[in-house]
Amino acid sequence: MAIAARNGDTAQRIMDVAERLIQVRGYNGFSYADIAETMQLTKASLHYHFPSKAELGRRLMERYTENFLAALGQIDATCAGAHEKLQRYVSIYAEVLANKRMCLCGMLAAEYATLPKSVKAEVTRFFDANEAWLAGILGEGKPSDGLEFGAPPIETARTIIATLEGAMMLARTYDNAGRFDRAAQRLLADLAGPVSTDAK
Repeated sequence: MAIAARNGDTAQRIMDVAERLIQVRGYNGFSYADIAETMQLTKASLHYHFPSKAELGRRLMERYTENFLAALGQIDATCAGAHEKLQRYVSIYAEVLANKRMCLCGMLAAEYATLPKSVKAEVTRFFDANEAWLAGILGEGKPSDGLEFGAPPIETARTIIATLEGAMMLARTYDNAGRFDRAAQRLLADLAGPVSTDAK
């Protein structure tokens, strides 16, 4: 049991390092040698846990998606309405950017054509799950919270994700997180609709 636990800890730490490297360099920008150097392990040790880079990428994506879905579940459990849920959703991206990283799936999406098939499938699963969650929030929030958007919820959900991912990339390009913050707040303000004022 202790040996199994240690093996599990090592696998998790390998994925931690790989996740950081992808978020900073991209999937094609790191190798097993980079992980081995960071962790002071042999490449043979890495292959014991993850026989191939494709397997490492697939399992890392599975973990990332499950963790992200757990974060969405926490938002559902602790936020009262659609406006607050959308704010919290945006904050997930903002926190990643604040740590000088990119969304893991955004980085992988940029390299989609060169990814192994198994990793591609997990990237698609991540975005599908996010779109479905956002569409549900939008559908509930339009009548009850006064959200305003002209397209169907699923199309608006796709626009939200595209806006946030694109804003992250441009913020990183200019090394200016404020670009992301302004784009995200403009997006949320547009969804909230015009501020009503009473005629005096």
